[in-house]
Amino acid sequence: MRDFQYPGRSPVYATNGLCATSHPLAAKTAVQILESGGNAVDAAIAAAVLLGICEPQMTGIGGDCFILLSPGGSDEVIALNGSGRAPAGLSAETMRAAGHKDVPIQGVEAVTIPGAIDAFCRLSQDYGTLGMTTLLAPAIYYAKAGVPVAPRVAFDWKLAEGRLQGDAQKFYLFGGKAPNVGQVFRAPNQAEVLERIALEGRRGYYEGEVAEDMVASLNALGGVHTLGDFADTVCEYTTPISGEYKGTELVEHPPNGQGATAILMNNILTQFNIAGMDPYGAQRAHIEAEAAKLAYDARNRIIADPDQTTRLDHMLSQDTADALAALIDPKHAMASAAQVSENVHKDTIYLTVVDKNLMSVSLIYSIFNSFGSGLASSKFGINFQNRGSGFTLQEGHPNEAMGGRRPMHTIIPGMLRKDGKVTMPFGVMGGAYQSNGHARFMSNMLDFGMDAQTAMDAPRCFDTGTVMNVERGYSDVVRAELADMGHNVAIPEVPIGGAQSILINHETGVLEGASDARKDGCALGY
Repeated sequence: MRDFQYPGRSPVYATNGLCATSHPLAAKTAVQILESGGNAVDAAIAAAVLLGICEPQMTGIGGDCFILLSPGGSDEVIALNGSGRAPAGLSAETMRAAGHKDVPIQGVEAVTIPGAIDAFCRLSQDYGTLGMTTLLAPAIYYAKAGVPVAPRVAFDWKLAEGRLQGDAQKFYLFGGKAPNVGQVFRAPNQAEVLERIALEGRRGYYEGEVAEDMVASLNALGGVHTLGDFADTVCEYTTPISGEYKGTELVEHPPNGQGATAILMNNILTQFNIAGMDPYGAQRAHIEAEAAKLAYDARNRIIADPDQTTRLDHMLSQDTADALAALIDPKHAMASAAQVSENVHKDTIYLTVVDKNLMSVSLIYSIFNSFGSGLASSKFGINFQNRGSGFTLQEGHPNEAMGGRRPMHTIIPGMLRKDGKVTMPFGVMGGAYQSNGHARFMSNMLDFGMDAQTAMDAPRCFDTGTVMNVERGYSDVVRAELADMGHNVAIPEVPIGGAQSILINHETGVLEGASDARKDGCALGY
């Protein structure tokens, strides 16, 4: 139990249903959907779409999603890949010929076809009960009426002010400036798009006037996107992958998500006595950073479009992890094998919902960088993601940018199972950090006995390959010790990620929600 004389927050307990996410309006909406007879899928979709209005810098209907679902009464975990593909006409060769070394982060070349709306419609059809008309109503209302800008949202928005280009400036800036805390943001044009989806389903987005607006806007910017690219977009059910750490199974999406990186990190960390270290000390931070360097190097070499990923078994093998662990010097930092994260803040939302029948949803939904590409459609103001910057331009690489492929994604929802039972849907935000974050979150709980809320609140560090970002929650002594080991230590401008989780107590039937204080949100139940 935490010391109530210090700042902090308690976990939230409920018995009939619970949602944990990064904005209070979304958590409230999810609980209202549950109270009105909807299930966890219904609640998750309604909350996710609303978050595109509450946190437009983080996510929106121009983005992608990944979902893990455990149906009520079953401990099976189903994975739904809602990530879009590159337009058929995209070519790495063309970009190389133009002098690019990487896919331009804020260029139209980075805009992949949005996959989230198709996934939400499919999930609602297959597992929901209320239908998209009901589920989109809260987001439509708030898009028209407006949402007061929350403190963390305003902080991010200000940092991203210069990223917004062209039409995006008129939809997402106020007189050329980011909004202040409490200023009301409205998106009536997006409300019209959501109304079309409510009436027509996915066709209201991927065909007709909305698709025409997106394609015309992208083509005007030099994009090769076509109406056929949008009409052909389809999500896919896949088989999850998993690995065990200290007797608990971590369930992840297979590629093109980076979930295998978290499993590899866990496998490496099992070779060290993490539980015998100070959870907030330099030794643990060092070992974790070195494990991350090696695991992310494997990620960069292996993970790509599912059809191009051929060495997943090698990445998940304990033999591979053992060989990598042997490369770690407990006292000295290695030179980074590869840069794992551009020096740009990544943005996403994560939410989890569990209902009274223990249907569990772990959902992550993103436009990648803050405001994605910084581009938007001219009529409806749909903010385009820049997931294509997850491709490489290296010729022959499995993740080489190419038409019809899905890029390597950083967003990964997680679930934990113990003795065959789903015990916790959870997620950690923060771009490339997410795999490291999954491993750190599990270690905090399993190595150090922290509850989920304490595990989230604990300070974080992350080595990007060029800089080891160490949050202010660590002491200056720890930072100095890490620097002495050879790490290039810095205090990050932005907190490292965010997180949410729901613990399912199968003995009592009680749900325990936790929500990261690095965001504006909360856990709510009933």
